[in-house]
Amino acid sequence: MFIPKRVLFEQDALAYPLGQELQQRFKEAKIPVSLIASHNRVTGIPGKTPLEAYREAKRTLVVGVRRTLQFSPCKPSAHYQLPLSTSCSGQCQYCYLQTTLGKKPYVRVYVNIEEILHQAEKYMNERAPEITRFEGAATSDPVSVEPYTGSLARTVEFFGGQPLGRFRFVTKFTDVDGLLNAAHNGHTRFRFSINTEHIIKSYEGGTPAASARLRAARRVADAGYPLGFLIAPIFVYPGWQDDYTSLIGNLAEELKDYPAENITFELISHRFTLSARKRIMEVFPDTTLPMDESERKFKFGQFGYGKYVYPKETLQEMNELFRRELDKHFPGAKVEYLV
Repeated sequence: MFIPKRVLFEQDALAYPLGQELQQRFKEAKIPVSLIASHNRVTGIPGKTPLEAYREAKRTLVVGVRRTLQFSPCKPSAHYQLPLSTSCSGQCQYCYLQTTLGKKPYVRVYVNIEEILHQAEKYMNERAPEITRFEGAATSDPVSVEPYTGSLARTVEFFGGQPLGRFRFVTKFTDVDGLLNAAHNGHTRFRFSINTEHIIKSYEGGTPAASARLRAARRVADAGYPLGFLIAPIFVYPGWQDDYTSLIGNLAEELKDYPAENITFELISHRFTLSARKRIMEVFPDTTLPMDESERKFKFGQFGYGKYVYPKETLQEMNELFRRELDKHFPGAKVEYLV
């Protein structure tokens, strides 16, 4: 469970019941609490080096109000992002948020959950009678802070009662107890980000082991949720074929009586931009992440910037391995993409 080292409250957050509840809870837990005027003026997070600043920010929780209620698009996986939180306590070296959340990517939660859900309802009404899909983890991992806020369970139950709304989110974390009894009505797809133990130990600091994630997925399956698995980023390293084959086999064993037709897979190979590499090297100067552009192929992304991806032959090898193993262990499951 994520335990912050310090908690900063926007003054406006204390006008909401959840803000007041969290302030009292952290004070009772003897965690330092202070007030800030705005999330744009966050001060008091120490760190003399980029790595120190990063680590201290990851242990800082900011409790605030989501003021911008115009949701960002989230194609192709959903119609809109649903903002429940920002950043997460994990310290994944490859995370694309390295280049978007600044040098101190503190964790932030929003206390005005009812206003956020009301806005989601407006979007659904605008698109009726079509179904509108929302992604709850585009810029965060909401499960890591769920034991404090309960916002994810509230959102799951909200969408459980929406005939024209569907919700999805992804997590690396295993604090799922508060979500198991939520009345989801099959309208929320609960997805787990999984990887080989080698990758988790090397690059996914502060996150649970693969075996713990698979056990959590089993509990979520028992609660009747539609399931999804994000295998990402997929890396090529000595023994990668055997490791990913074992990962899929272990997942199949954990879910052996769960209908594969209710499962989706999203498969994403590792890629990087030069700006991301620069930032990663500042924060993790000793990283062993494979980021040699001479070993990759340059490709323009959908947002207009270039990135370095594995060459075509390597991607084809990945495709053959994952298609073979998923067809073997999860016949009927939907592979949404392999990129």
